[in-house]
Amino acid sequence: MALIEEMELQGNKWFRYRSYIPLIFLIVGLGVHAYNVSFKSEWRCCLSILEEYPYYKNVFEIVCLAVSLLGLAIRIYTVGYTPANTSGRNTKAGQVADELNTTGIYSTVRNPLYLGNFLMWLGIAMLTANFWFIVSFCFLYWIYYERIIFAEEQFLRQKFGDVYLNWTHVTPPFFPKFSHYKKPVYPFSWKKVLKKEKNGLAALFIVFAIFYATEKVINNEPIQYNYITIGCIVTCVLYLVLKIFKKYTKVLDTEGR
Repeated sequence: MALIEEMELQGNKWFRYRSYIPLIFLIVGLGVHAYNVSFKSEWRCCLSILEEYPYYKNVFEIVCLAVSLLGLAIRIYTVGYTPANTSGRNTKAGQVADELNTTGIYSTVRNPLYLGNFLMWLGIAMLTANFWFIVSFCFLYWIYYERIIFAEEQFLRQKFGDVYLNWTHVTPPFFPKFSHYKKPVYPFSWKKVLKKEKNGLAALFIVFAIFYATEKVINNEPIQYNYITIGCIVTCVLYLVLKIFKKYTKVLDTEGR
């Protein structure tokens, strides 16, 4: 099998499970974090320094959360301006694209959702305060999503032809180029955001709460109410409310979105 076909095959396979494979990063990262907290060694890298200065450790955790929230904000901005059957989780059967998004954030970068995903997971990886784990995460994320993007681009190239190719010539795949920004065609839809991205905020605070609780349990310290635990409770309640609205009402439905 030619390499181009192998890359596309791998990308299509990983595309179906792209919401689950990153959980491996989470499990490994949590293990690294637990090890760092448990053993007083130089391998703990930045964490050993941060623990000597509690104030800077708190600031560092806020920075980690800010990076992840920035990623979520990019996802919210992207999803809020896009029509139905584009820029979504699509189906287990494969790719779906009723039209090509080339305005709004898609006029600055071709894969804004994956950029958002990267920042969300990067903030979590940073919680380990381990330089080598963060570098390893970035490298593996690049290899993983490179194949998914490759498969998606093969699909879009076949479906939209020269229109897609002309767009790729002026729009970078991952790092935004704001000089070519075009106003979105569709108005922003908070209903679509609440319907499609309701789990992102809750999941983010749950993960941060797990890291926080793990550190407290290992150090035999009480778990306190702070911005992480309170945020976890609030976002989980919000998720349940929106889940009920989505299942039993049509309040969050928007035609064509």
